Amino acid sequence: MDRLALVVPCYNEEAVMKISSEALRGVLQDLIGKQKIAGDSFVLFVDDGSKDKTWELIEEEHRLYENVKGLKLAGNVGHQFALTAGLITAKDYSDVTVSIDADLQDDVTVIEEMIDKFHAGNDIVYGVRNDRSSDSFFKRFTAQSFYKMMAVMGVKTVYNHADFRLMSKRAVEQFAKYKESNLFLRGMMPLIGYQTDCVYYERKERVAGESKYPLKKMLALAFNGISSFSVKPISLITAFGVMIICLCFLAAVYALWSYFTGHVTAGWTSLILSIWFLGGVQLVSIGLIGQYIGKIYIEVKQRPRYNIETFLNERHSMGSVESRQSPDAHANSDRL
Repeated sequence: MDRLALVVPCYNEEAVMKISSEALRGVLQDLIGKQKIAGDSFVLFVDDGSKDKTWELIEEEHRLYENVKGLKLAGNVGHQFALTAGLITAKDYSDVTVSIDADLQDDVTVIEEMIDKFHAGNDIVYGVRNDRSSDSFFKRFTAQSFYKMMAVMGVKTVYNHADFRLMSKRAVEQFAKYKESNLFLRGMMPLIGYQTDCVYYERKERVAGESKYPLKKMLALAFNGISSFSVKPISLITAFGVMIICLCFLAAVYALWSYFTGHVTAGWTSLILSIWFLGGVQLVSIGLIGQYIGKIYIEVKQRPRYNIETFLNERHSMGSVESRQSPDAHANSDRL
């Protein structure tokens, strides 16, 4: 039978660690009892530089339960990188992985359906939210607007899918070949190209703790996703520039007509507003292009995206330190 790894990125999740560990261990025991996964399947908690007692609780769970592993990163690198570190580490010890957040807003009961679809021949199974009633109106509106905007920009994503997904070993191995530092996993997974399917579930309330994804981080993730997979914003700048030139031409024709017909009027205010407007457009355009250049700057340095400080794998590994340099550097993370 296939060995399953549940990869759980954690950042300041002290309030939910015990609850999350118990729920996920229960999922493993149920699937093992039904002989759908191997008996040595495990949960891998990835501590993304938490400032509370998250790592201490992971160590305690590892000490108490053989099927709980821990991965401590050397500093906070962000959700997308922490998840990547967990996936790439887990692939060496498992045949299939399922990534899920520690807050348990994703429904753990559909993991069994994911495993069934994996056994049916799918390498990637997406967890898709079919009901976001637990979200606030603002959260729901901005998230859905984000997915629609990504589609307009030509970025292929799965609508209402975050980072709750199953991946086969070979899918994770292919993902590991993508070396970019500007990670947006929801856009990268469809690029792998293997057979995929979806499971649907209702999004739940957090079992405890607070959300780690304020509006600022959500907007940062949205911009990172768009700028990492599409150059349409730059194309829109070009189109806008052409439109301005056309308007200027029409304004010149109107000015000549006014001059020859004697209808010249004072226009100091409109002139100043036009200058300010075009100056603002130019600054925004330069800034947007600068963001793309900045991404190139980050990529060409090829710094590691994360560093592993401690890997709690076997029961005797308590206190041991395994430092690895993996193909991932730092970034901020957010989700919709």
